[in-house]
Amino acid sequence: MSVRINDTAPDFTAETTEGPISFHDWIGDSYAILFSHPRDFTPVCTTEFSAVARLVPEFEKRNTKVLGVSVDSTDDHRKWKADIAQVAGVPANFAIVDDTSLKVAKAYDMFPADASLPDERTPAHSATVRTVFLIGPDKKVRLTISYPMSVGRNFAEILRALDAVQATDGVPIATPADWQPGQDVIAALSLTDEQAEAKFGRVDKKLPYLRFVAQPARG
Repeated sequence: MSVRINDTAPDFTAETTEGPISFHDWIGDSYAILFSHPRDFTPVCTTEFSAVARLVPEFEKRNTKVLGVSVDSTDDHRKWKADIAQVAGVPANFAIVDDTSLKVAKAYDMFPADASLPDERTPAHSATVRTVFLIGPDKKVRLTISYPMSVGRNFAEILRALDAVQATDGVPIATPADWQPGQDVIAALSLTDEQAEAKFGRVDKKLPYLRFVAQPARG
């Protein structure tokens, strides 16, 4: 069964490069991004984790924890972090899960359709695809993205999607295509024109069902 938006994120215990965690407890009152990669010491994965390392301060500003996962061991992850830091130019200050048991990969359905699980695993066999799960403080899945093994992720887009999820969380608005923080948002159809104006101020009505308002400030 795949993990869908609004599902409760599967909980798990695991060893990580920063010690043992219980996932839901580790999230606490934060948002979390769980992202898998095929294998350590591989080229695309190293560029991706370098991108994450550089973005850690931005995630922290957004009360968001990031957690990598692959089918490799904690020892391998720790050794690989030196390569990540060399490419990124900054330390890889985030935890990576040891999922040699495949427990997390199976719980989150991270394998491609043609995956097999031989004893001698290779990236062509049981490697996870590049999946991303954005999870809220309520432990609900808010967003999922999957990339094939051959395509590196755009973590600037993942950060933008996080901003959009947080901007719309509990507020009757949506974000338009290509939205960036600070740009106008769309008033929910559950609001009348009068209610939208009372709540958000000026309403820019492009169509009866497409009404732009200023992005509301978060408390």
